[in-house]
Parts: sequence; structure tokens; C-alpha cells
Amino acid sequence: MTMTTLATYATKPEDTRGRIHPEIEDPGRNPFQRDRDRIIHSSAFRRLEYKTQVFVNHEGDLFRTRLTHSLEVAQIGRALARTLRLNEDLVEAISLAHDLGHTPFGHAGQDALNACMREKIPQAGGFEHNLQSLRVVDELEERYASFNGLNLSFETREGILKHCSISHARMLGEVARRFINRTQPSLEAQLANLADEIAYNNHDVDDGLRSGLITVEQLLSVELFASHYQNVCNLYQNVSEKRLVSETIRRIINTLIVDLAQNTALNIKTFQIETLKDVYNAPVLVAFSTPIRKQANELKRFLLENLYRHYKVMRMSGKAKRIIVDLYSAFLEDPRLLPKDYRVQDELKQARSIADYIAGMTDRYAIKEHKRLFLI
Repeated sequence: MTMTTLATYATKPEDTRGRIHPEIEDPGRNPFQRDRDRIIHSSAFRRLEYKTQVFVNHEGDLFRTRLTHSLEVAQIGRALARTLRLNEDLVEAISLAHDLGHTPFGHAGQDALNACMREKIPQAGGFEHNLQSLRVVDELEERYASFNGLNLSFETREGILKHCSISHARMLGEVARRFINRTQPSLEAQLANLADEIAYNNHDVDDGLRSGLITVEQLLSVELFASHYQNVCNLYQNVSEKRLVSETIRRIINTLIVDLAQNTALNIKTFQIETLKDVYNAPVLVAFSTPIRKQANELKRFLLENLYRHYKVMRMSGKAKRIIVDLYSAFLEDPRLLPKDYRVQDELKQARSIADYIAGMTDRYAIKEHKRLFLI
């Protein structure tokens, strides 16, 4: 997308608020393209291949991982950005980086690590994967001789930070200022957030059906799925169930993307958005229409009750939490068990360093580390 085709309220590369550490610009790539490339080449991005989305990595090769999820978010985000004449490169960079701080074992791992931090060292501030994603790109990646982290542009970092408490915002400074001022991030950041929701809702339906933990018959109680599935069945009489499901999910994704683009364009017009400053001072603009929002919420509730709380998923989540708790407790009790790079003298910094080490693990590495520490 050339600069001339961007909307007046889109984020322009030439107007970037820069990087923490000043660098000479690349004549062949704009700042957001460089951000995207740095993210893709980072070790944290590679590790997403072996981190849980819903199903623990070793349970099957066909299920989504954090890596394939991030790629799907980026694809949906770019499609929406193109339609709305927003900055595709910025949307892609935010989408690819949004889960870099996720623990092994998905949300079960995050919940367990947060509980450990709050119970054992409450003054350390707990753990939240969104804040950790920013910490990864700002501090933990070690690829450059001159600075820690990836030194991404302000706009990408702001987009990665989707939510933040006021206390954390005060510590993070300018990148979190909007949470104190109650203003909005760029449309690109808002868009990446909704692209994330579109991606995980639909691929979790696909993976849930593929695993056999949910059925088409159950999903027919969900309006968004049922209406599209019935249309597909009417159009294709002699097609396998697998293809019917794939066609249905494809159409649901298209419905959500089209509705989001149309309703966002309407919001931009309604609030008379002309500049990026207007975006900051307006309500959230990237949003579904009310009927589609209601249908999307119904699908989310279905997945929560029937997939995420399925007893087989809960069993694996329980195991995952025990692994995280055991690892954190062992490392906190005796930091000599940690690799040398993660040992520090200060108690609070040591607690955070242990969280960094565990959060950076893949599912299979966490399982192996647990076995190495606890199996006789």
C-alpha cells in the first residue's frame, strides 16, 4: 500500500514517534516494516510454534499453536486494514507480536504464573501476558549489540499493550499514557485487537470439532454458526462433513470481517474522524455492529462452556498449572537451579526473572524441565 492511498486518519510511517534508542532509518523499509521483520526474526516468535493455543502442543499436529494463531491474526488484520485504508504494515507488526509474552500452556499457564507471583512475592506485581509481550520486545530479546530488546517503534509498542492497569501504566511511561488519560490507541491497534478475536473464535471452533470435544449438533444452537451451516448444506448436497464445516467457518470469518469494516467505516463517519488526533480522542471506533456483536458473544460463551471447560481440556489445564507452580516454587526456593543468566541478587528482580524464564518456555520444554527437577 503506497502512502497516497492511506486515509488521513491512518498512522503514517513518516510521522512515527520513533524508537527508544535512535537508529538510522532504512532507505528500503519504513519503520513498521522493520518492526515486523524484527519480530519475525526474534527467538520469542519462533518459540510460539510450540506454545499452546487451546490444545497442548504434543496432543496433535493439526491443532493451532500460538504461532499459527498469530499468522491468522495478521492475515485478517491486513485484509481489514486494506479495506479501511489503514496502515497494513503496522497492523501486521502488532498482530505478529501480540502473543510473544504468553506462557506455555495457554491461559492456564498464565493464571498459574500470576497466582505464584501474587502469593509468593506480592510486591513483584503479578504476571500478565500482555505486559510480558511488551517486556519481551523492550527488554528480553538479545539480538543487538547496542540495546536490549527489539527497539520497536512507539506505535507498534503501543498496539502490543492492549490493556493495562493504572499502576502499571504509571511505571511504563509514555507508551501507556493513554490508560491514564483515557484516550484511544491508533485505529491499527484497535483493528489488530478485533482481528485477534475473529481468529481465535473461529479456529477454536475448527480445532474443537477436529478434536471431537464439540459437535456440529451442539453448534447448531449458536445463531452465527447455524445460519451459515444451513446455507452451506442447502448449496452443497453431496459434500463431506469436513468440507461443510470448513465452508461454514470461512463464511463466518467473512461475515465478521465485512461487518467490522462496514461498522467501523460508519463510526469514523459518525464521529467525523479526519486525523489521528481525532482517533485518540474519540470512543473506540473499530467495532462490530450490535447484532453481529451479540452473535459473536454468543459464540464466545458457547466455546467457554463447551470447549475451554470441557473436562479433557480442564484435566490438561490442571496438569499444566501444577507444572508451572512446581517450577516457580523450586526456582524461588533455590535460584541456583536456574540457568546462570537468570540469577540475580535482588529478591524482587529474582522473582521477575523466574517469571521471565518460565514464560519464555515452550510447552514441551516446561514438561522436560519439570521432569529434570522432580523425577528421580
